[in-house]
Amino acid sequence: MTPPLFLTALSLIALFSSGCLFSKKPAVAKENSSIAGSVEESFKLRWVDKRAGELVAQGKAAEAARTQATTEFAERFVFSAGATKK
Repeated sequence: MTPPLFLTALSLIALFSSGCLFSKKPAVAKENSSIAGSVEESFKLRWVDKRAGELVAQGKAAEAARTQATTEFAERFVFSAGATKK
């Protein structure tokens, strides 16, 4: 009589102590659009600033360099919503 009771208790302990039943993650993590948008905008500003600096170092006027850098960003990162913003 003791072995079946012992095996049942042991299996219940193993089942409930594994944590698998209670720690399920959601299927798809929700993306916070405001965070994604701010990261994307920050990336765009840094990229355009860097590229405009390179163009100015090559001898272009500052405003023309910034315009060209913004155009290059829009062409290179078409998937980005920030590429369409000015």
